[in-house]
Order: sequence, then structure tokens, then C-alpha cells
Amino acid sequence: MTTSDAGAHPRFAEALDALGLSELRGRIRRFPDATRTAAEAAAAIGCELSQICKSLVFAADGVPVLVLMDGASRVDVELVRQELGAGQVTRPRADVVRETTGYAIGGVPPFGHRSRTRVLADRSLLDHDVVWAAAGTPYTVFPMAPKDLIAHAGGTLVDVRERAA
Repeated sequence: MTTSDAGAHPRFAEALDALGLSELRGRIRRFPDATRTAAEAAAAIGCELSQICKSLVFAADGVPVLVLMDGASRVDVELVRQELGAGQVTRPRADVVRETTGYAIGGVPPFGHRSRTRVLADRSLLDHDVVWAAAGTPYTVFPMAPKDLIAHAGGTLVDVRERAA
């Protein structure tokens, strides 16, 4: 593992600068193996699975929406639908995710996207002092306080976590 912005996606590095977060560039970690899943990222970082912030794109009545969720939980699509007042919420194809965000699935960061989308952030992220999110590639992550991460993403705090039956 290395620490530098050399592995950060250029769009994400630019977003950090634009948001006044240049100091985070030096805290980005690059791993030799992909960390596409929350479990892979947590194992590589050495943190709890719930400290991973997943950036998941859904389509609400065909309009992309980003949901930020802790790595140990699943999104309840019905709760997302209710929160947005949408008729239908689905998972878009990989090309739609890349077109909307500018990043491939497995590397989507919580902010710095190609286009502005509505952002919902699950309250479970606030259970930690620091969470880790993708830095634009499947090989890079960065740490941030969840309140700051949600604020920079323009997220609305919601409860959309799937509950155990």
C-alpha cells in the first residue's frame, strides 16, 4: 500500500482541490490489488466493514441518484423509493453509472462526479469517527469524517438501510 495522490483519478484529485480539500490528496491510499468491494477495501485498510462508505448509483424513475451506505449494510430500495417519492427505483447498467459519475463501478467516490446527482446518505455512516471511500479507482481510497464527507457530497441524511428480518 502506498499513500499519495499519484493513484487518484484525475477528476477526483481536481474535485478535492475545487472543494478546498487538497490536504486529502496526501491521505489517499493506493493498493496493488483492486478493492472493488467493501470487504476487499476493509481487509486492505484494516478497518471494520462498516467503516467503508459505499457510493451506489440507483435510478429513481430513470433519474440517477447516489446512495452512500456503510459497507456492512445493504440499501433497502423500497425505502429509497419512499424517500424520493419515486414510482420505481432500480440499479442502472454499468455504462450509465460511468456516464453519470465519470467513474467505473468499484471506484465511484462520494463526490467529484461528472454530473450533479441527488445524494442520500444513510445515517449509519455517522456511527464512526472516520470512514473510507473510493477515490475514483478500484485501487484507491481516502479517509474522512462522515459528517464532512456527507456535507461535501451534498447528501441528505436518511434511513435507507435494509433491516434484518
